[in-house]
Amino acid sequence: MQVPAGKPSIAIKPTVDTPFHIDYAWFDRAGEDLRREILSQLTPDQRERLPYEGEPEMVDFVDPETGEVITMDAITGAVAAAARDESFINPNISVIDSVFRAFLANDNAPMSANELAERIGKPARTILGAISGRQVYKGIRPVSQS
Repeated sequence: MQVPAGKPSIAIKPTVDTPFHIDYAWFDRAGEDLRREILSQLTPDQRERLPYEGEPEMVDFVDPETGEVITMDAITGAVAAAARDESFINPNISVIDSVFRAFLANDNAPMSANELAERIGKPARTILGAISGRQVYKGIRPVSQS
């Protein structure tokens, strides 16, 4: 059997420099609820103010650094507010939750285990071990190179 050109015949094992992100489409494929997962990362006070069901409520959010008013859905605003809190990423939560929160706080921009280590204060090898196995947690996957 021939392998098509440009397609590797085996999966390439990620390294501490491989960029990862939250693959939002994974939640649909896995039958998981992205909205509920994001809400579970917020403080109890924030969760109480946000509905689990229905259309996302739009709110005005004031950027504390620029003063610019931005209209966004309430969950995005709540994540932005939570991300400014020093306890959003802390040593008392799991590596997976810390990584998920780091991506939420960084608008899901791709980051490597080395970059994540700087953000969450865990060793890059520990992070890589948690996010690069066969099991996908919270949609955290390597960025597609295709």
